[in-house]
Amino acid sequence: MMNEHELRRAIVGEMHLRRWPQLVTPAVVIQFVHTVDAADRGLEQAAINDLPEGGRIERHDNPRHLSGWLAPGVDFTVERHSEARTTTLFIDGGEIDAMLAPDAVALLKPGFRWASSLPGKVIRSTRVMLVAGETEAAAMLRSIGFAEEDLVSCYIGTRSAGPNRARIWSDFYLRPQGFGAILVAANGMPPGDLARTVQRLQELGNYRNLALLGLPVARRGWAALDRIENMLSDMLPAVARPDITDDALLERVTSLSMELISHATDCDYRMSATEAYARLVEERLADLNIEPCDGHLSLADFTQRRFLPAVRTCAAHRRRAEQLAQRTTQFVSLFRTRIETRIENQNGRLLASMERNAARQLRLQQVVEGLSVVAVSYYALALLDKVLEGIKGHVKGLDVDIVSALLVPVILLSVWLALHRMKRRILGPLGH
Repeated sequence: MMNEHELRRAIVGEMHLRRWPQLVTPAVVIQFVHTVDAADRGLEQAAINDLPEGGRIERHDNPRHLSGWLAPGVDFTVERHSEARTTTLFIDGGEIDAMLAPDAVALLKPGFRWASSLPGKVIRSTRVMLVAGETEAAAMLRSIGFAEEDLVSCYIGTRSAGPNRARIWSDFYLRPQGFGAILVAANGMPPGDLARTVQRLQELGNYRNLALLGLPVARRGWAALDRIENMLSDMLPAVARPDITDDALLERVTSLSMELISHATDCDYRMSATEAYARLVEERLADLNIEPCDGHLSLADFTQRRFLPAVRTCAAHRRRAEQLAQRTTQFVSLFRTRIETRIENQNGRLLASMERNAARQLRLQQVVEGLSVVAVSYYALALLDKVLEGIKGHVKGLDVDIVSALLVPVILLSVWLALHRMKRRILGPLGH
């Protein structure tokens, strides 16, 4: 009666997704790796459940991993990944015919057709023949038809297997039917260790192919990066040219940004996936504990010689894209600085013009104030003269002209003080 987290069982199930049954020689392992898009995912479960007559799916806690059997002695597993699905058939006591022509073996034919027709596009298809020892393997080499000049052979094994190390042979070419062939001699390796070893060998090839999906994208993207770099190189001198308007530069910056966004949309996921798959390939190579065989190219040499250059091409493409994005960001910063500088200069000129206008208005205001003082004083003196003329006959010895002359500075000062007091009251602190 535990209050379980809703993701607990899915998390625990993740720890059991890569489980293979034990392998006892002789046996044949046939594996398909399909890339699956969103449309295929919708059809996937129904197609998986549509097993051949007599087939059955075992109960499993995690729906991403299914296992069961298709016929007596023919087991299968289906494992779903983020962008792919792995379908593996295990044929106990399988002979060479089960490897070279499984669709011609009556017992295997329905299951083989079911596995090969599941939704998705095949990115890797391999058939592995497991025999007891190198003597049995030597008798089958000619029947499989490996290319002698490109034959890869080495010893592999888990650390727990001790001195019992399996030996593999493959030329990693596709047969006319579209599958790759691998021959494995168990050399006394226990069934559990043999299953883990062959599974890691298969995962190495699967991750290698998934990683190499990024190579064509990187090659196509190189031309796009050349175009973006040329656009950026043409735009850099334009920042310092005053004859090119900001609107014209903005249009070119927008076009460059759209190119970068479009390129990132097309490439970023694939380049990230390639990097992640490449790390898994390196881990599987280390887990296999490869020991070279004299006269043959080893699996490590084959992978490093042909796989690593492709991965480095993808990594170089990603680094160049990041560098161009940084340079574009720097260019945008320069462009923004140009616009901000121009705006600051415009604001400076506007402030200077406003200051000059304010100075003119202040001088004009002072002139108007002076004229106002004179005008008001003139009218005040005129009224005072009228008053003095009216009382001159009643005041003995009153000289109107002298009194008017003496009152002129008093009236001017009084009017000036009254106007300034009124100004302070109207403008408040701004009037000071």
